[in-house]
Amino acid sequence: MTDQLALLKSRGLLVDNDTAALNYLARIGYYRLSGYWYPLRVIDTETSLQQNQPVRFDHFMPESHFEDVVKLYVFDKKLRLLALDALERIEMALRVDVAHLLGEKDPCAHMKPKCLHGNFAKKAITKGSNKGKTEHQVWLEKYETMLNRSRREPFIAHHRAKYNGCLPVWVAIEVWDFGLLSRLFEGMQFADKNRIAAKYGLTDGEQLAKWLKSLNFVRNVSAHHSRLWNINVLELSACPTNWPKMNHSRPYMYFAVMAQLLAVICPNSSWTQRLIALIDEFPNSRNGMLTLQDFGVVEGAVEWLNQFQK
Repeated sequence: MTDQLALLKSRGLLVDNDTAALNYLARIGYYRLSGYWYPLRVIDTETSLQQNQPVRFDHFMPESHFEDVVKLYVFDKKLRLLALDALERIEMALRVDVAHLLGEKDPCAHMKPKCLHGNFAKKAITKGSNKGKTEHQVWLEKYETMLNRSRREPFIAHHRAKYNGCLPVWVAIEVWDFGLLSRLFEGMQFADKNRIAAKYGLTDGEQLAKWLKSLNFVRNVSAHHSRLWNINVLELSACPTNWPKMNHSRPYMYFAVMAQLLAVICPNSSWTQRLIALIDEFPNSRNGMLTLQDFGVVEGAVEWLNQFQK
């Protein structure tokens, strides 16, 4: 750890308290913290232009402090916990929405192609390892894997015996993860998706389906304790036209999505207030290189969140 700290100092990172810095390196790790001091490193302009992406030197910009790196790490940890809090509530609510709607069609509607959209349940995949299967068949394989992991649960054994191996959808939801939920929602019939979307102030179920895929990406990042605050979101959703123009490849827009959904699911929650308070805690670095713009915040977008508070 001493050698690591000496290396950082030699590259220009200012350390105000050696004892504290060594403690953080021991508890969090050099590699994990490196993702948080990366924005403080000097940009190699020439190579960046050649490769059309930011490339940085090993040395740091003036006034780069180890303390600011730690504050950013703590901010990111709080951000992940806030995301997981919201996403748990959203997942539980959407599970119930899907179970109620599909259950009206058939207790085992999630297993039956006729209850789902044809592109999902009948159209064969044309390439890749799942070529020849339908998306529904792939979904059922993943569902069966999760079911087997929970086979010792008394409620699973009871319902599998009672329903000849098919758990009714209102029981099956208990073994789904967010990814399985979002994929089945995407495969539902248009009218069914629209009906659920309307509950959350959306006219288009396809928009909600994309939101759920994006939120599943954020959930996976958060659940695996990965850096979230400035990550490039890979499952993109379009920014709604009636929202402030936001960068949909950055996380902030998806926190706004969570705020809108939570305003319906638990309107008395303080979650949005806690998000706004956390944003106020963002540790702008002393050299100005750590900014909320990398999180995806644009002018007026934080104040705009107040509409989702009761």
